[in-house]
Amino acid sequence: MDFELHTQRLLLRRWLPSDRAPFALLNADAEVMRYFPARLDRAQSDGLAARADALFDVYGYGLWALERLDTGEFIGFTGLAPMPEGVPGAGGVEVGWRLAPSAWGHGFATEAATAALRFGFETMELTEVNSITAVVNIRSRKVMERLGMRPAGEFDHPRLAPGSALRRHVRYRLPAV
Repeated sequence: MDFELHTQRLLLRRWLPSDRAPFALLNADAEVMRYFPARLDRAQSDGLAARADALFDVYGYGLWALERLDTGEFIGFTGLAPMPEGVPGAGGVEVGWRLAPSAWGHGFATEAATAALRFGFETMELTEVNSITAVVNIRSRKVMERLGMRPAGEFDHPRLAPGSALRRHVRYRLPAV
């Protein structure tokens, strides 16, 4: 199966060794990781990249590395992954993204996630896709809404400690049409 997707401005592709350094910078950035429990060091970031790419071999979908077509720049990832255990929608599929600050505000997350959703529904024949984020992550929630996703309830994320400002999460969902 060909795992590359193209949009007007982006290439969604499998991960390359050259993606590791810019991905590590992205994962070490305090603003990028604002709605995650902690920033990642290089080893953690490399591990995440390896797991993101391995999803393709296991599930037939995964978290694509994002490359701008006009510059060839790696700008982050967008794609599909299994929903975490212990959260509403567990056992299903989630669409997610993480982009470098230089890529924010250009519609890249929405553009890439639209392509990932189309792949999920048309190629993988998914019946529903979820997305979760901290309630306070308004930027990601706006992307979910632009994708046509609708809120499906709030919950306390089981991997975050009580009292964490990020513990309260919201689940969005999009059924296949």
